Amino acid sequence: MADDSRSHPVGPVVAVLTAVLSMQFGAAFAATLFDRAGALGTVTLRLLFAAVILCVFTRPRPRTWTPEQWRAVVTLGASLALMNTAFYGALTRLPLAATVTIEFLGPLGLAAILSRRIRDVLWVVLALAGVVLLGVGDGAGLSTGLDPLGVAFALVAASGWAWYIIAGSRVATTLPGSAGLAGATTIAAVVVLPFGAATAGTALLRPDLALAGLAVALLSSAIPYTLEIRALRDLPKKVFAILIALEPAAAALAGALVLGQFVDPLALVGIALVVIAGAGALQHSRA
Repeated sequence: MADDSRSHPVGPVVAVLTAVLSMQFGAAFAATLFDRAGALGTVTLRLLFAAVILCVFTRPRPRTWTPEQWRAVVTLGASLALMNTAFYGALTRLPLAATVTIEFLGPLGLAAILSRRIRDVLWVVLALAGVVLLGVGDGAGLSTGLDPLGVAFALVAASGWAWYIIAGSRVATTLPGSAGLAGATTIAAVVVLPFGAATAGTALLRPDLALAGLAVALLSSAIPYTLEIRALRDLPKKVFAILIALEPAAAALAGALVLGQFVDPLALVGIALVVIAGAGALQHSRA
């Protein structure tokens, strides 16, 4: 009997779940580097190594790109720089689960805007209710509640994620394969390098931090992006969207196991609401 991955999408489902877990455990591991490299230094290491890995495997040829392709790649690079820098900035002030849950409002809101249906607006309202529950009392594992500046960073990261989706779609239609992503990641690394060097200094050259940065790049970029791209070939969009909506739950697991950031039952309810809202909205999205 022939193997039909669409009828039996176990492999692609496992690939996406692995990508989700890899992304969040990579973020948790990155947070452990902040005391040595700072948030900007850590994001610099991640983007630099991710750019090297992607360029080695995709071998982009920027000399052949048209002005339109260059504009698409530069735009995607800017979105990557904004999203990752704001995300790591939020992680310095918020638990991982809270940061990812708030950041997830970006793609969810974009899906609702592109849909223009009342039902999808209700999904956003449900997600906002989940975020409110997350920040009530000890909902994020912090007795003083959510740090306002951390929330602001997470919201900027959310807007960066939405921008990344739009820019990524543009790159996908103008450049074949992953060459555009490699170029965009390189641009993002160049953008953040001066800031990372200014804050972390020569610490970025330490072998132990370089190895840690390589691990973060693999866990947060190379592995999940590769798995997701392969899974999308065989997995229905609705199933993929539901699995991606598990990001906040995966962040809660990674935060607890790696960082000791345990959340209370009320926070878990809030995260569950965001997951449900994300699955409901994204599976009908045009994004």
